Amino acid sequence: MGAMNELIDRAAVNRLVRVLAAAAPGVAWTNVTQAGTSLDDLSLRERTDHVSRALLADFAAAGERNYSTAARTFRSALPDPDFTGWTIWPVTETAVTLALESSGSTDFEDCLQLLAELTPRLTGEFAIRRLLAADLDRALAVVLTWTAHPDAHVRRLASEGTRPYLPWAVRIPGLIQRPEATVPILDALYRDPDEYVRRSVANHLNDLARHSPEAVLAAAGAWAAAPDANTPWVVRHGLRTLIKKAHPGALALQGFAPASLAVTPPRLDRDTVTLPADLGFEFEISNTGAGPARLAVDYIVHYMKANGSQSEKVFKLAALTLDPGETRTVSKRHAFRQMTTRVHHPGSHALELQINGVRYAPTQFLVEV
Repeated sequence: MGAMNELIDRAAVNRLVRVLAAAAPGVAWTNVTQAGTSLDDLSLRERTDHVSRALLADFAAAGERNYSTAARTFRSALPDPDFTGWTIWPVTETAVTLALESSGSTDFEDCLQLLAELTPRLTGEFAIRRLLAADLDRALAVVLTWTAHPDAHVRRLASEGTRPYLPWAVRIPGLIQRPEATVPILDALYRDPDEYVRRSVANHLNDLARHSPEAVLAAAGAWAAAPDANTPWVVRHGLRTLIKKAHPGALALQGFAPASLAVTPPRLDRDTVTLPADLGFEFEISNTGAGPARLAVDYIVHYMKANGSQSEKVFKLAALTLDPGETRTVSKRHAFRQMTTRVHHPGSHALELQINGVRYAPTQFLVEV
């Protein structure tokens, strides 16, 4: 995250100060200027909060700590092309903080509109989470209207900002407890002309699969019944977690029916993997049935954990169609390298094949670190 932290650095904050000083010359912006000099050792999220607190302090010092002044200032800055980049994140957080403090009857909805205006400059997907948490139904009523917005960034915000498990973002219990709440948004966007939006829809659907596979299958089934040219990819990408988990309904929806197969055990190119290294393997699949077989071919690595137990991770390998009597050789190389997201531990590991949800006997190997 070191490089990510520098997305909000002193130069970016100074640029924000210049933009805001032109938009609201009556505010001194001394706290924001000072914030730009004290960012070292802070994460990107901490820098966002640090700059947002400084923005609030400067509005307060000017006697203008209220939503209407902040919204007017930020909207006045929009014509400036330098009002862009990652400093938009603390700007959006500041707007939300003041909107939630406000007793104004329309400030909640106006803040949502402000996020839609700001999101093309970076994204409002993180700040919107607090509005969703404060009043989910009130926020979703506005967000649903964005699905018809002419700007793809705003349409994407409708899907991305309401994802149950949006990376880097706070969890919204209501989005997890009520998976049906965001399906109308996805229904309106799955055939969006912009891939940027469609990818968000697929990722949102995949998020829902964690806790509501029934809702996911119902939505994906309806989309598959009324597709456009891009719908198969959206459905496939949205079902990827359920496919890896061998969910029967997801497999059936993708045409992966039970098949009569002969599968050889995977042949490994080594018995011991000494990090860093790649483990190569190959195997044969034969269709022993009377008709063509459409196959989702995955493999599972059983990793050794620090406590001596194993944890498994499923990896997608291929989608194949085999004619009756056809045999196909499949090969793959799997990397073993220490990463921040996966720490490898020495000991016994295993590689297991999964085809159309059916698992085959694992092959053992050792890992040396």
